[in-house]
Amino acid sequence: MLYIVQELCFHSDLSLTSGLEGQYSDFMAEYLCSERVVLTCFSCFDLMAQDDLNLMVEANLEAYRLSISWSRLIPNGRGAVNPKGLQYYNNIIDELVKNGIQVHVMLYQLDLPQVLEDEYGGWLSPRILEDFKAYADVCFREFGDRVSHWITIDEPNVASLGSYDTAQLAPGHCSDPFGIRKCTIGNSSVEPYIAVHHMLLAHASVTRLYREKYQVTGKGVIGISVYTFWTYPLTNSTVDLEATKRCQDFTFNWILRPLVFGDYPQVMKKIVGSRLPSFTKAQSEDVKGSLDFIGMNHYYSLYVNDRPLGKGTRDYIADMSVYYRGSKTDPPAGKGAPTSVGNDPQGLRFMVQYLQETYGNLPIYILENGFGSSNDTLHDNDRIDYLKSYIGSILTALR
Repeated sequence: MLYIVQELCFHSDLSLTSGLEGQYSDFMAEYLCSERVVLTCFSCFDLMAQDDLNLMVEANLEAYRLSISWSRLIPNGRGAVNPKGLQYYNNIIDELVKNGIQVHVMLYQLDLPQVLEDEYGGWLSPRILEDFKAYADVCFREFGDRVSHWITIDEPNVASLGSYDTAQLAPGHCSDPFGIRKCTIGNSSVEPYIAVHHMLLAHASVTRLYREKYQVTGKGVIGISVYTFWTYPLTNSTVDLEATKRCQDFTFNWILRPLVFGDYPQVMKKIVGSRLPSFTKAQSEDVKGSLDFIGMNHYYSLYVNDRPLGKGTRDYIADMSVYYRGSKTDPPAGKGAPTSVGNDPQGLRFMVQYLQETYGNLPIYILENGFGSSNDTLHDNDRIDYLKSYIGSILTALR
């Protein structure tokens, strides 16, 4: 079990990093947010790379996860590679390797080049498969001799929900009454399932490419990142127990079951019906076994109870037919993180054990864990306690 330190930085202005890596094209998050919100830097690794690297060395970190920006490396989404972008990532990777820090690279994290979204609808089109494969090929070829772990796509389950059902994420698709805003494009009933289907096929294609062309010489491994949360039934009733399992199938098993066993969970096939794309026999064989490891993002646990399945038009959330809550009591009992959910370190342990038992003891990497707060402070005791308790829970699981 390994905790991976990560970077995450959205650019609030295109000129911020232009001196570092040269011109790159728009990506779709900028279009969604340009008129509604100012994107700010959460860690700003671009601007403080050397300082952050020095801190990593001082802290004796074992591994660091960085995300490659598709539009930075290949500004037009396909074709010519930006040499300054290439040099930028080479410099960072070389510095990490020089200091004995294992390099974990995320290929895609919600930054689809806008040109591909405009041309054919991005993840809603099977045309994305070849473009994503070509982009990954460049990354494997240019960086693969120094990268130990590749993560193809970050949280397909969250990306599809936020991007194609509720419109919380780019490209902001939804259909009434399911979005958080009035959408002019989208279909919340089908698009989340189509997008994930293409993401899984793209992952499998890229994994096959890496294994056949680069893995022998690069000696790395390849997997995917999945958003997870542990689920407890709100009551011991049969319907709440079933709802808890259904919630697991609709969230993380939606992604992992095809990549290990070759098909979607049965409960999803039953409820979603023809709106859920089917794998051909060849596609099923392709996606099956396409993980060397599971990358999990985990922050909290939730309590789940049954929600009757609606008979009208449904989106992904209505298909799942559950209610969530962050605590069994309201307000939460005991001291929790300064968020809307409580501190539940044993939930991380239960989540890891579930994945091991369900998916054949594949290696698991915790890629994201923690909590956000509005008032950061130098003496951050709440966050220290949170991380200490969650790491302790993992140590208990390992014993």
